Amino acid sequence: MTIKFIHTSDWQIGKVFRFVDYATMGLLQEARLRAISRLGELAGEHGADHVLVAGDVYDMEALSPRSLNQPLERMRAFPSVRWHLLPGNHDPHRPNGLWDQLLRKGLPENVSAHVVPEPVVLENENFVLLPAPLLHRRTFDDLTAYMDDVDLPEGFIRVGLAHGTVRGFGSDDKDVPNFIAPDRPRLAGLSYLALGDWHGKRQINDRCWYSGTPEIDAFDVIDGGQALLVEIEGTNVVPGVTSIRTGHYTWVRLSEKIGSHADIDHLAAKLRHTADDLDRVLVHLDIEGPLSLEDRHYFQEQIVDGVSAALSFMRVDDRRLFAKPTVEDLDRIDRGGFVRTAAEELKRLADEAEGDGGIAAAALERLFVEHMKLQADKR
Repeated sequence: MTIKFIHTSDWQIGKVFRFVDYATMGLLQEARLRAISRLGELAGEHGADHVLVAGDVYDMEALSPRSLNQPLERMRAFPSVRWHLLPGNHDPHRPNGLWDQLLRKGLPENVSAHVVPEPVVLENENFVLLPAPLLHRRTFDDLTAYMDDVDLPEGFIRVGLAHGTVRGFGSDDKDVPNFIAPDRPRLAGLSYLALGDWHGKRQINDRCWYSGTPEIDAFDVIDGGQALLVEIEGTNVVPGVTSIRTGHYTWVRLSEKIGSHADIDHLAAKLRHTADDLDRVLVHLDIEGPLSLEDRHYFQEQIVDGVSAALSFMRVDDRRLFAKPTVEDLDRIDRGGFVRTAAEELKRLADEAEGDGGIAAAALERLFVEHMKLQADKR
């Protein structure tokens, strides 16, 4: 008999995206709920009876009743799917905490919250789920260690469910919070260990995977926006693991160098071809290079004011984009008089790029922009 389930994690319902406006934040939060429905649909399409959520169902412990119940209602809408929830470091199982609140209220019949580290034999199945819930945001014990000593009947498929960190993510020391031994599948005889905490999909070994978050939530997430379809044909058989797309939004980080009108036009075209549906794209743009004041104004019009309007969101880091005023720029401001004198002095300070050079460049750019506005008003 083949065991088939979907492995997901890090839904972080209730997550606050402080770098966007309220309207966009609402859309991103709704997408995280929509991902739950997508998981239910995918479970039905692939014949998976179970969805394993490896921690961080919620983004924080203090949430409104509506935020607590929204994911439950999404899961309730798929009664043929059994949903298995695990407390993570964002939503640990504390006395009288959110999990106790939910359990006292009562979960949907098809939803289980695994708040105790003990084996769960699934009805009418020949596999056992071994959850390792977090009771604190940070612990220095490997909560999966108990799995080594669980005695089960011969032939049962053992699946671990945990939330934490394995080696290879920036630390060579086991003395890190929420550490999980990457060889736990071998030590505990697991057919598969479903992990959460890393927001991008990552394979640790043949039987140990991070699914990543089903909806990307940051520009530095690699291989997010998906879940894993896991198929296990026997205790000694390496499981089949297939990535399935779940994400609605695409997050893009670009680094570009520009120095002319043509470079700006090329960048605008590149951004507009990022995806077919641009209102599902968020962009972080790192931009650098020298620009004349006219080109800097053109960049603002074409990229910051123009292309960004087609995207769900765009953040521009232009700290390495510096003004390189030309004689033509100064002529556009004024050809003589005290305004021209002031512009030339600002250009001199900006060219020196020391002391108040940065302030001078910004002031000269501002002078140019205000002049362009004034000329436009006169037309």
